[in-house]
Amino acid sequence: MNVSRRRALQTVACGFGNLALAGLTQSANAAVNPLAAKATLHPARAKRMIFLFMAGGVSHVDSFDYKPLLDQHDGQMREFDDARTLAKTGKIVQHRVMKPLWKFRQHGDCGRWASELFPHMAEHVDDLCLIRSMHTEGVAHGPATLFLHTGSTNLIRPSVGAWISYGLGTESQNLPGFVSICPAIANGGPRNFGSAFLPPVYQGTAIGRAGIPTKEAQVRNLSNARLSLAEQRERFELIRSLNAEQISEHPGDGELQAVLDSFELGYRMQNHAPEVFDLNRESKETLAMYGIDQKPTDDFGRQCLMARRLAESGVRYIQVNYADNSANPAWDQHSNMPKHGEHAKAVDQPVAALLTDLKQRGLLEDTLVWWGGEFGRTPYAEKNGTGRDHNPGGFTIWLAGGGVKPGFAHGETDEWGHHAVQDKVHMHDLHATALYLLGMDHERLTFNNAGRPFRLTDVAGRIVHEIVA
Repeated sequence: MNVSRRRALQTVACGFGNLALAGLTQSANAAVNPLAAKATLHPARAKRMIFLFMAGGVSHVDSFDYKPLLDQHDGQMREFDDARTLAKTGKIVQHRVMKPLWKFRQHGDCGRWASELFPHMAEHVDDLCLIRSMHTEGVAHGPATLFLHTGSTNLIRPSVGAWISYGLGTESQNLPGFVSICPAIANGGPRNFGSAFLPPVYQGTAIGRAGIPTKEAQVRNLSNARLSLAEQRERFELIRSLNAEQISEHPGDGELQAVLDSFELGYRMQNHAPEVFDLNRESKETLAMYGIDQKPTDDFGRQCLMARRLAESGVRYIQVNYADNSANPAWDQHSNMPKHGEHAKAVDQPVAALLTDLKQRGLLEDTLVWWGGEFGRTPYAEKNGTGRDHNPGGFTIWLAGGGVKPGFAHGETDEWGHHAVQDKVHMHDLHATALYLLGMDHERLTFNNAGRPFRLTDVAGRIVHEIVA
Protein backbone atom coordinates (compact mmCIF):
# COMPACT_ATOMS: atom_id res chain seq x y z
CA MET A 1 0.00 0.00 0.00
CA ASN A 2 1.39 3.39 -1.05
CA VAL A 3 1.10 6.16 1.55
CA SER A 4 1.68 9.78 0.58
CA ARG A 5 4.09 11.96 2.54
CA ARG A 6 1.22 14.23 3.60
CA ARG A 7 -0.87 11.27 4.81
CA ALA A 8 2.08 9.86 6.78
CA LEU A 9 2.67 13.20 8.51
CA GLN A 10 -1.03 13.50 9.35
CA THR A 11 -1.04 10.01 10.89
CA VAL A 12 2.11 10.66 12.91
CA ALA A 13 0.71 14.00 14.09
CA CYS A 14 -2.43 12.26 15.34
CA GLY A 15 -0.22 9.81 17.21
CA PHE A 16 1.67 12.65 18.87
CA GLY A 17 -1.65 14.23 19.72
CA ASN A 18 -2.84 11.06 21.38
CA LEU A 19 0.37 10.85 23.41
CA ALA A 20 -0.02 14.46 24.50
CA LEU A 21 -3.66 13.88 25.40
CA ALA A 22 -2.70 10.82 27.43
CA GLY A 23 -0.07 12.86 29.28
CA LEU A 24 -2.52 15.67 29.97
CA THR A 25 -5.13 13.19 31.13
CA GLN A 26 -2.65 11.54 33.47
CA SER A 27 -1.63 14.95 34.86
CA ALA A 28 -5.26 15.92 35.33
CA ASN A 29 -6.02 12.65 37.09
CA ALA A 30 -3.02 13.15 39.39
CA ALA A 31 -4.21 16.66 40.17
CA VAL A 32 -7.68 15.39 41.09
CA ASN A 33 -6.42 12.26 42.84
CA PRO A 34 -2.78 12.26 44.01
CA LEU A 35 -2.97 8.48 44.41
CA ALA A 36 -3.89 7.88 40.77
CA ALA A 37 -1.56 5.36 39.12
CA LYS A 38 1.53 7.03 37.62
CA ALA A 39 3.77 6.00 34.78
CA THR A 40 7.12 4.41 35.62
CA LEU A 41 10.40 5.91 34.46
CA HIS A 42 11.48 2.61 32.92
CA PRO A 43 9.81 -0.78 32.44
CA ALA A 44 8.97 -2.12 35.89
CA ARG A 45 9.69 -5.70 36.90
CA ALA A 46 7.28 -5.51 39.83
CA LYS A 47 3.91 -3.80 40.26
CA ARG A 48 3.72 -4.09 44.02
CA MET A 49 5.77 -5.03 47.06
CA ILE A 50 5.22 -7.09 50.20
CA PHE A 51 7.68 -6.56 53.05
CA LEU A 52 7.77 -9.27 55.73
CA PHE A 53 9.44 -7.47 58.63
CA MET A 54 11.12 -9.66 61.23
CA ALA A 55 11.59 -7.14 64.05
CA GLY A 56 14.57 -7.63 66.31
CA GLY A 57 17.07 -9.18 63.94
CA VAL A 58 17.04 -12.83 62.82
CA SER A 59 20.35 -14.62 63.26
CA HIS A 60 21.75 -15.14 59.78
CA VAL A 61 24.41 -17.58 61.04
CA ASP A 62 21.58 -19.76 62.38
CA SER A 63 19.46 -19.60 59.23
CA PHE A 64 20.80 -18.79 55.75
CA ASP A 65 24.52 -17.98 56.13
CA TYR A 66 26.34 -21.26 56.71
CA LYS A 67 29.74 -20.88 58.40
CA PRO A 68 31.43 -24.26 59.14
CA LEU A 69 34.14 -22.43 61.12
CA LEU A 70 31.64 -21.75 63.90
CA ASP A 71 31.17 -25.49 64.46
CA GLN A 72 34.91 -26.09 64.35
CA HIS A 73 35.74 -23.39 66.91
CA ASP A 74 32.62 -23.53 69.07
CA GLY A 75 33.42 -22.48 72.64
CA GLN A 76 36.81 -20.96 71.85
CA MET A 77 37.67 -17.39 72.81
CA ARG A 78 38.82 -14.96 70.14
CA GLU A 79 38.76 -11.22 69.44
CA PHE A 80 35.97 -9.78 67.29
CA ASP A 81 36.14 -6.25 65.90
CA ASP A 82 32.59 -5.28 66.82
CA ALA A 83 31.04 -1.80 66.53
CA ARG A 84 28.57 -2.35 69.36
CA THR A 85 31.26 -3.60 71.76
CA LEU A 86 33.53 -0.71 70.79
CA ALA A 87 30.68 1.73 71.46
CA LYS A 88 30.18 0.22 74.93
CA THR A 89 33.77 -0.44 76.01
CA GLY A 90 36.00 1.52 73.64
CA LYS A 91 38.13 -1.54 72.93
CA ILE A 92 38.21 -4.86 71.12
CA VAL A 93 37.51 -7.72 73.51
CA GLN A 94 37.40 -11.49 73.33
CA HIS A 95 34.12 -13.37 72.90
CA ARG A 96 33.21 -17.07 72.91
CA VAL A 97 32.48 -18.47 69.46
CA MET A 98 28.97 -19.94 69.32
CA LYS A 99 28.00 -22.57 66.77
CA PRO A 100 24.58 -22.57 65.05
CA LEU A 101 21.83 -24.09 67.15
CA TRP A 102 20.19 -25.60 64.04
CA LYS A 103 21.83 -27.91 61.53
CA PHE A 104 22.45 -26.76 57.98
CA ARG A 105 22.05 -28.72 54.77
CA GLN A 106 21.74 -27.96 51.08
CA HIS A 107 18.31 -27.54 49.51
CA GLY A 108 16.72 -27.28 46.08
CA ASP A 109 18.17 -27.52 42.61
CA CYS A 110 20.41 -24.55 43.42
CA GLY A 111 21.96 -26.41 46.37
CA ARG A 112 21.62 -23.42 48.66
CA TRP A 113 22.49 -23.90 52.33
CA ALA A 114 19.71 -23.32 54.86
CA SER A 115 19.20 -24.50 58.41
CA GLU A 116 16.46 -26.45 60.13
CA LEU A 117 15.28 -23.21 61.73
CA PHE A 118 13.10 -22.49 58.66
CA PRO A 119 12.29 -25.87 57.06
CA HIS A 120 9.31 -24.56 55.05
CA MET A 121 11.19 -21.56 53.65
CA ALA A 122 14.11 -23.86 52.85
CA GLU A 123 11.82 -25.73 50.46
CA HIS A 124 11.55 -22.49 48.45
CA VAL A 125 15.25 -21.71 48.03
CA ASP A 126 14.90 -22.08 44.26
CA ASP A 127 12.57 -19.06 44.36
CA LEU A 128 14.68 -16.98 46.74
CA CYS A 129 17.37 -14.42 46.02
CA LEU A 130 19.56 -14.33 49.12
CA ILE A 131 21.61 -11.23 49.88
CA ARG A 132 24.19 -12.42 52.40
CA SER A 133 26.28 -9.25 52.53
CA MET A 134 23.85 -6.72 53.97
CA HIS A 135 25.11 -3.97 56.26
CA THR A 136 23.31 -1.01 57.72
CA GLU A 137 23.38 1.98 60.08
CA GLY A 138 22.52 1.88 63.78
CA VAL A 139 23.62 -0.65 66.39
CA ALA A 140 20.39 -0.42 68.43
CA HIS A 141 16.86 -1.37 67.41
CA GLY A 142 15.45 2.16 67.33
CA PRO A 143 17.90 3.78 64.88
CA ALA A 144 18.40 0.60 62.81
CA THR A 145 14.63 0.07 62.44
CA LEU A 146 14.14 3.69 61.44
CA PHE A 147 16.98 3.41 58.95
CA LEU A 148 15.43 0.30 57.39
CA HIS A 149 12.05 2.03 57.05
CA THR A 150 13.07 5.60 56.22
CA GLY A 151 16.75 5.68 55.22
CA SER A 152 17.62 7.79 58.27
CA THR A 153 18.56 6.89 61.84
CA ASN A 154 17.23 10.03 63.50
CA LEU A 155 15.71 12.65 61.18
CA ILE A 156 12.00 12.45 60.40
CA ARG A 157 11.88 11.11 56.84
CA PRO A 158 9.16 9.48 54.72
CA SER A 159 8.89 5.70 54.94
CA VAL A 160 9.65 3.34 52.06
CA GLY A 161 5.93 2.72 51.47
CA ALA A 162 5.19 6.45 51.41
CA TRP A 163 7.90 7.04 48.80
CA ILE A 164 6.53 4.19 46.67
CA SER A 165 2.97 5.56 46.95
CA TYR A 166 4.26 9.01 46.04
CA GLY A 167 6.15 7.67 43.04
CA LEU A 168 3.63 5.19 41.67
CA GLY A 169 0.20 5.94 43.13
CA THR A 170 -2.05 2.94 43.62
CA GLU A 171 -3.63 0.30 41.39
CA SER A 172 -6.92 0.49 43.31
CA GLN A 173 -9.04 3.56 44.02
CA ASN A 174 -11.10 1.64 46.58
CA LEU A 175 -8.31 0.66 48.97
CA PRO A 176 -5.30 2.45 50.48
CA GLY A 177 -2.15 2.41 48.41
CA PHE A 178 0.01 1.51 51.42
CA VAL A 179 -1.04 -0.80 54.27
CA SER A 180 0.93 -1.84 57.36
CA ILE A 181 -0.50 -4.90 59.09
CA CYS A 182 -0.08 -5.02 62.87
CA PRO A 183 2.78 -2.48 63.18
CA ALA A 184 4.55 -1.96 66.51
CA ILE A 185 4.37 1.27 68.47
CA ALA A 186 8.00 0.87 69.62
CA ASN A 187 11.25 1.55 67.74
CA GLY A 188 9.90 4.20 65.40
CA GLY A 189 6.21 3.45 65.71
CA PRO A 190 4.09 5.44 63.22
CA ARG A 191 7.22 6.93 61.65
CA ASN A 192 7.84 3.49 60.11
CA PHE A 193 4.72 3.94 57.96
CA GLY A 194 4.50 7.73 58.00
CA SER A 195 4.85 10.25 55.20
CA ALA A 196 6.88 12.91 57.11
CA PHE A 197 7.17 15.93 54.79
CA LEU A 198 5.52 14.18 51.83
CA PRO A 199 1.82 15.06 51.48
CA PRO A 200 -0.12 13.17 54.19
CA VAL A 201 -2.12 11.28 51.56
CA TYR A 202 0.92 9.02 51.04
CA GLN A 203 1.19 7.75 54.62
CA GLY A 204 0.40 4.12 55.37
CA THR A 205 -2.88 2.82 56.74
CA ALA A 206 -2.33 0.71 59.84
CA ILE A 207 -4.53 -2.38 60.17
CA GLY A 208 -4.42 -3.55 63.79
CA ARG A 209 -1.26 -3.27 65.84
CA ALA A 210 1.35 -5.47 67.44
CA GLY A 211 0.23 -7.00 70.68
CA ILE A 212 -3.37 -7.70 69.71
CA PRO A 213 -4.56 -10.79 67.82
CA THR A 214 -4.57 -10.42 64.04
CA LYS A 215 -8.11 -11.80 64.09
CA GLU A 216 -9.09 -8.45 65.64
CA ALA A 217 -7.06 -6.42 63.11
CA GLN A 218 -9.93 -4.95 61.15
CA VAL A 219 -10.98 -1.56 59.83
CA ARG A 220 -13.69 -0.40 62.19
CA ASN A 221 -17.07 0.96 61.08
CA LEU A 222 -16.82 -0.38 57.54
CA SER A 223 -20.48 -1.32 57.40
CA ASN A 224 -23.61 0.60 58.36
CA ALA A 225 -26.55 -1.62 59.23
CA ARG A 226 -28.83 1.34 59.99
CA LEU A 227 -28.85 3.02 56.58
CA SER A 228 -29.50 1.74 53.08
CA LEU A 229 -26.86 2.21 50.38
CA ALA A 230 -28.98 4.97 48.82
CA GLU A 231 -29.20 6.82 52.14
CA GLN A 232 -25.47 6.45 52.73
CA ARG A 233 -24.81 7.82 49.25
CA GLU A 234 -27.07 10.82 49.85
CA ARG A 235 -25.29 11.64 53.11
CA PHE A 236 -21.90 11.19 51.50
CA GLU A 237 -22.75 13.61 48.67
CA LEU A 238 -23.90 16.20 51.22
CA ILE A 239 -20.70 15.87 53.24
CA ARG A 240 -18.60 16.02 50.07
CA SER A 241 -20.24 19.29 48.99
CA LEU A 242 -19.56 20.78 52.43
CA ASN A 243 -15.96 19.59 52.28
CA ALA A 244 -15.54 21.15 48.83
CA GLU A 245 -16.58 24.51 50.25
CA GLN A 246 -14.16 24.13 53.13
CA ILE A 247 -11.17 23.26 50.95
CA SER A 248 -11.99 26.17 48.62
CA GLU A 249 -11.50 28.48 51.58
CA HIS A 250 -8.14 26.85 52.43
CA PRO A 251 -6.42 26.13 49.09
CA GLY A 252 -3.11 24.34 49.35
CA ASP A 253 -3.81 22.93 52.82
CA GLY A 254 -2.31 19.45 52.35
CA GLU A 255 -3.37 18.10 55.73
CA LEU A 256 -6.98 19.19 55.25
CA GLN A 257 -7.02 17.75 51.73
CA ALA A 258 -5.61 14.45 53.05
CA VAL A 259 -8.40 14.26 55.65
CA LEU A 260 -11.05 14.89 52.99
CA ASP A 261 -9.44 12.36 50.67
CA SER A 262 -9.48 9.81 53.51
CA PHE A 263 -13.22 10.43 53.98
CA GLU A 264 -13.85 9.70 50.31
CA LEU A 265 -11.60 6.64 50.37
CA GLY A 266 -13.40 5.45 53.49
CA TYR A 267 -16.72 5.66 51.68
CA ARG A 268 -15.39 3.65 48.73
CA MET A 269 -13.82 1.13 51.09
CA GLN A 270 -17.21 0.37 52.63
CA ASN A 271 -18.18 -1.39 49.42
CA HIS A 272 -14.89 -3.20 48.81
CA ALA A 273 -12.76 -3.66 51.94
CA PRO A 274 -15.11 -6.01 53.85
CA GLU A 275 -14.72 -8.58 51.11
CA VAL A 276 -10.92 -8.17 51.01
CA PHE A 277 -10.53 -8.60 54.77
CA ASP A 278 -12.93 -11.53 55.00
CA LEU A 279 -10.60 -14.53 55.16
CA ASN A 280 -13.57 -16.86 55.44
CA ARG A 281 -13.98 -16.49 51.68
CA GLU A 282 -10.87 -18.63 51.28
CA SER A 283 -11.03 -22.41 50.88
CA LYS A 284 -10.30 -24.72 53.79
CA GLU A 285 -7.21 -25.89 51.92
CA THR A 286 -5.85 -22.35 51.65
CA LEU A 287 -6.51 -21.59 55.31
CA ALA A 288 -4.76 -24.81 56.30
CA MET A 289 -1.80 -24.01 54.04
CA TYR A 290 -1.23 -20.74 55.92
CA GLY A 291 -1.68 -22.46 59.28
CA ILE A 292 -4.82 -20.52 60.19
CA ASP A 293 -6.76 -21.88 63.18
CA GLN A 294 -3.62 -23.78 64.16
CA LYS A 295 -1.05 -23.05 66.82
CA PRO A 296 1.38 -21.33 66.63
CA THR A 297 0.82 -20.17 63.03
CA ASP A 298 -2.71 -18.71 63.23
CA ASP A 299 -1.76 -15.11 63.97
CA PHE A 300 0.99 -14.59 61.39
CA GLY A 301 -0.81 -16.83 58.92
CA ARG A 302 -3.72 -14.39 58.94
CA GLN A 303 -1.35 -11.50 58.28
CA CYS A 304 0.29 -13.25 55.33
CA LEU A 305 -3.03 -14.28 53.79
CA MET A 306 -4.36 -10.76 54.25
CA ALA A 307 -1.25 -9.50 52.45
CA ARG A 308 -1.94 -11.74 49.48
CA ARG A 309 -5.57 -10.56 49.31
CA LEU A 310 -4.48 -6.93 49.49
CA ALA A 311 -1.85 -7.49 46.79
CA GLU A 312 -4.32 -9.03 44.34
CA SER A 313 -6.77 -6.19 45.13
CA GLY A 314 -4.34 -3.50 43.96
CA VAL A 315 -2.60 -2.28 47.12
CA ARG A 316 0.84 -1.10 46.07
CA TYR A 317 2.92 -1.64 49.24
CA ILE A 318 2.02 -4.04 52.04
CA GLN A 319 4.07 -4.47 55.19
CA VAL A 320 3.51 -7.54 57.35
CA ASN A 321 4.98 -7.14 60.83
CA TYR A 322 6.18 -9.94 63.07
CA ALA A 323 6.77 -7.65 66.01
CA ASP A 324 5.78 -6.76 69.54
CA ASN A 325 5.76 -3.48 71.43
CA SER A 326 8.73 -4.06 73.71
CA ALA A 327 12.05 -2.24 73.55
CA ASN A 328 13.61 -5.64 72.78
CA PRO A 329 11.45 -6.96 69.94
CA ALA A 330 10.62 -10.51 68.89
CA TRP A 331 13.85 -11.84 67.38
CA ASP A 332 16.13 -10.07 69.89
CA GLN A 333 17.62 -13.07 71.68
CA HIS A 334 20.51 -11.70 73.72
CA SER A 335 20.43 -14.53 76.26
CA ASN A 336 18.09 -17.20 74.90
CA MET A 337 18.85 -18.24 71.33
CA PRO A 338 16.49 -21.26 71.49
CA LYS A 339 13.66 -18.67 71.52
CA HIS A 340 14.43 -18.20 67.82
CA GLY A 341 12.89 -21.62 67.31
CA GLU A 342 9.54 -20.53 68.78
CA HIS A 343 9.38 -17.49 66.54
CA ALA A 344 10.39 -19.54 63.51
CA LYS A 345 7.51 -21.96 64.09
CA ALA A 346 5.12 -19.01 64.06
CA VAL A 347 6.31 -17.49 60.75
CA ASP A 348 7.94 -20.24 58.70
CA GLN A 349 4.83 -22.01 57.38
CA PRO A 350 2.85 -18.79 56.70
CA VAL A 351 5.74 -17.20 54.77
CA ALA A 352 6.23 -20.34 52.68
CA ALA A 353 2.47 -20.46 52.07
CA LEU A 354 2.51 -16.87 50.86
CA LEU A 355 5.21 -17.69 48.32
CA THR A 356 3.30 -20.77 47.15
CA ASP A 357 0.03 -18.85 46.93
CA LEU A 358 1.50 -15.92 45.02
CA LYS A 359 3.25 -18.27 42.61
CA GLN A 360 0.24 -20.45 41.85
CA ARG A 361 -1.90 -17.34 41.22
CA GLY A 362 0.66 -15.82 38.84
CA LEU A 363 1.30 -12.93 41.24
CA LEU A 364 4.87 -13.71 42.30
CA GLU A 365 6.39 -12.69 38.98
CA ASP A 366 5.25 -9.07 39.41
CA THR A 367 5.24 -8.90 43.22
CA LEU A 368 8.52 -8.15 44.98
CA VAL A 369 8.66 -9.94 48.34
CA TRP A 370 11.25 -8.80 50.89
CA TRP A 371 11.91 -10.82 54.07
CA GLY A 372 14.25 -9.72 56.85
CA GLY A 373 14.98 -7.64 59.93
CA GLU A 374 16.83 -4.45 60.76
CA PHE A 375 20.16 -6.28 61.29
CA GLY A 376 21.59 -9.71 62.08
CA ARG A 377 23.23 -11.35 65.12
CA THR A 378 26.83 -11.90 66.13
CA PRO A 379 28.69 -15.20 65.57
CA TYR A 380 29.70 -15.19 69.22
CA ALA A 381 27.79 -15.54 72.48
CA GLU A 382 26.99 -12.20 74.08
CA LYS A 383 28.72 -11.91 77.47
CA ASN A 384 29.74 -15.54 76.93
CA GLY A 385 26.15 -16.54 77.62
CA THR A 386 23.44 -18.26 75.56
CA GLY A 387 22.40 -15.51 73.14
CA ARG A 388 23.78 -13.33 70.36
CA ASP A 389 24.23 -9.55 70.21
CA HIS A 390 23.16 -7.13 67.44
CA ASN A 391 25.14 -7.24 64.22
CA PRO A 392 24.58 -4.40 61.70
CA GLY A 393 27.91 -5.13 59.97
CA GLY A 394 26.85 -8.29 58.15
CA PHE A 395 23.56 -10.14 57.80
CA THR A 396 21.15 -11.79 55.36
CA ILE A 397 17.81 -10.86 53.83
CA TRP A 398 16.03 -12.50 50.94
CA LEU A 399 13.94 -11.26 48.04
CA ALA A 400 11.60 -13.23 45.81
CA GLY A 401 9.63 -12.57 42.62
CA GLY A 402 9.46 -9.10 41.10
CA GLY A 403 12.39 -9.44 38.72
CA VAL A 404 15.12 -10.82 41.00
CA LYS A 405 17.16 -13.91 40.20
CA PRO A 406 15.61 -17.04 41.73
CA GLY A 407 17.80 -19.60 43.45
CA PHE A 408 20.59 -17.02 43.65
CA ALA A 409 22.93 -15.89 46.43
CA HIS A 410 24.72 -12.56 46.33
CA GLY A 411 27.61 -11.47 48.53
CA GLU A 412 29.41 -12.99 51.48
CA THR A 413 30.27 -12.25 55.07
CA ASP A 414 33.69 -13.18 56.41
CA GLU A 415 34.50 -16.74 57.45
CA TRP A 416 32.86 -16.15 60.84
CA GLY A 417 29.70 -14.49 59.48
CA HIS A 418 30.56 -11.25 61.25
CA HIS A 419 31.23 -8.55 58.64
CA ALA A 420 30.06 -8.24 55.03
CA VAL A 421 33.20 -8.49 52.93
CA GLN A 422 32.28 -9.45 49.36
CA ASP A 423 29.79 -7.65 47.10
CA LYS A 424 28.56 -5.62 50.06
CA VAL A 425 24.99 -4.28 49.95
CA HIS A 426 24.12 -1.32 52.12
CA MET A 427 20.51 -0.68 53.16
CA HIS A 428 20.54 2.36 50.84
CA ASP A 429 21.49 -0.03 48.01
CA LEU A 430 18.59 -2.33 48.84
CA HIS A 431 16.18 0.62 48.79
CA ALA A 432 17.59 1.81 45.46
CA THR A 433 17.23 -1.67 43.98
CA ALA A 434 13.65 -2.10 45.20
CA LEU A 435 12.67 1.22 43.62
CA TYR A 436 14.42 0.20 40.40
CA LEU A 437 12.47 -3.07 40.22
CA LEU A 438 9.27 -1.08 40.71
CA GLY A 439 10.16 1.16 37.77
CA MET A 440 11.56 4.15 39.63
CA ASP A 441 14.95 5.89 39.77
CA HIS A 442 16.07 6.47 43.35
CA GLU A 443 18.06 9.53 42.26
CA ARG A 444 15.08 11.14 40.52
CA LEU A 445 12.38 10.23 43.05
CA THR A 446 12.78 13.41 45.07
CA PHE A 447 10.71 15.89 47.05
CA ASN A 448 11.71 19.45 47.91
CA ASN A 449 11.45 20.26 51.58
CA ALA A 450 12.85 23.30 53.40
CA GLY A 451 14.77 24.34 50.30
CA ARG A 452 16.47 21.02 49.71
CA PRO A 453 15.57 18.01 47.53
CA PHE A 454 15.24 14.82 49.57
CA ARG A 455 15.13 11.19 48.50
CA LEU A 456 14.81 7.79 50.17
CA THR A 457 18.48 6.98 49.60
CA ASP A 458 19.71 10.42 50.72
CA VAL A 459 22.92 11.05 48.72
CA ALA A 460 23.95 7.39 48.48
CA GLY A 461 22.69 4.08 47.17
CA ARG A 462 23.44 2.00 44.09
CA ILE A 463 21.27 -0.43 42.19
CA VAL A 464 22.44 -4.01 42.74
CA HIS A 465 22.13 -5.08 39.11
CA GLU A 466 23.79 -8.41 39.89
CA ILE A 467 20.56 -9.72 41.49
CA VAL A 468 18.24 -8.55 38.70
CA ALA A 469 17.03 -11.36 36.44
